[in-house]
Amino acid sequence: MNFIDELKWRGMIHDMMPGTEHEFSKGITTAYIGFDPTADSLHIGSLVQIMILVHLQKSGHKPIALVGGATGMVGDPTGRTSERNMLDDETLQKNLKGIRSQLEKFLDFKSGANAAEMVNNYDWFKDFSFLDFIRDVGKHITVNYMMAKDSVKSRLESGMSFTEFSYQLVQGYDFYWLWKNKKCTVQLGGSDQWGNIVTGTELIRRKAGGDAFAVTTPLLKKADGSKFGKSAGGNVWLDKTKTSPYKFYQYWINTSDEDASNYIKIFTLKSKPEIDELIKEHLAVPHLRLLQKELAKDITIRVHSVEDFEAAVHASEILFKKDEEAIAGLNALPEDVFNDIFEGVPQAEIALVDFNSGISIIDALVLKSNFFSSNGEARRSLKENAVSINKSKVSEDKILTTSDLIKGKYVLVQKGKKNYYLIKAN
Repeated sequence: MNFIDELKWRGMIHDMMPGTEHEFSKGITTAYIGFDPTADSLHIGSLVQIMILVHLQKSGHKPIALVGGATGMVGDPTGRTSERNMLDDETLQKNLKGIRSQLEKFLDFKSGANAAEMVNNYDWFKDFSFLDFIRDVGKHITVNYMMAKDSVKSRLESGMSFTEFSYQLVQGYDFYWLWKNKKCTVQLGGSDQWGNIVTGTELIRRKAGGDAFAVTTPLLKKADGSKFGKSAGGNVWLDKTKTSPYKFYQYWINTSDEDASNYIKIFTLKSKPEIDELIKEHLAVPHLRLLQKELAKDITIRVHSVEDFEAAVHASEILFKKDEEAIAGLNALPEDVFNDIFEGVPQAEIALVDFNSGISIIDALVLKSNFFSSNGEARRSLKENAVSINKSKVSEDKILTTSDLIKGKYVLVQKGKKNYYLIKAN
């Protein structure tokens, strides 16, 4: 299947410039996508564009990943209501190094004629004077043309600096430079970048009389309308020190059926027959969440590793185990994973000295933690056999001691099946 057909059935094309499909039929075509270097890691919002480059290379074409060392100092105004802070060179270099290491997990940078390449637009802008830029580039694009772009019109009332206004010219020149020096004829990107991309094709046409093309992908949203790539804690990063493999796995395993059937096409390399069969199996037994499990497995392994995937599954299953088996599993977990599992769970601290001398379960649940509103509520729940300590049912005469501490510092309280609380000894 050719590149464009591959993207079409996966639902990954939003706009395409006329002639683009023909361009990819002429042999090895070089195409690029720009990545924002404002952090030393990409997040899963960038995964759509990474997968576009993966499909491009698998189809025999040459991918270029442009990391904007220069444009990162300016800041793309697209979709923003205020100007972003500019980055210093030291921070940019650190970010570029981190992004390169992540792209290497997906793209082959050593495969010969269609080897992936990473470029930094700072390399061609660092010696480009302002006067040379406005003479050689600015004169080819009119202010009227630039003002018509949505990224500009949306900011006219709130205000926009000349720095941000000039961003589309800078990005347009990136495309021109790659067209001239790397024989790059196609720019790829998200649909919100369409205006900036066509400025590049227009610059190539006006400045050099050349032909260039564009393909954009839809901006992903969840089925409920919320933004893709965000969790309760913010961005879901590809760097495990920013988003642990457990949290990363959980993001995908908790997707809705509708989202999972969409994401499996976008974020995996499974073929159409494989995906059609997987969706069919999932619909037959939706409660088993086969689609979500396969999606989470595939992406977690490719972004992290088989070991990280297996550890995330193990951690996810611990709370479904009972008594000693669950506690043994919790004790064996690294503390950061333990804290990931119980992030957002109501917590309270009780002095370690109280555990040394022994503290009644009623005092721990009411007086020391406020997990229960009154002694009466706590006693009723205990008499109804609705309270568990460390996955074991307890009665109202239970005394908590140091022997009840998981990892020497935690007590896991559970009311019913789904309400968890965490006591931390300090």
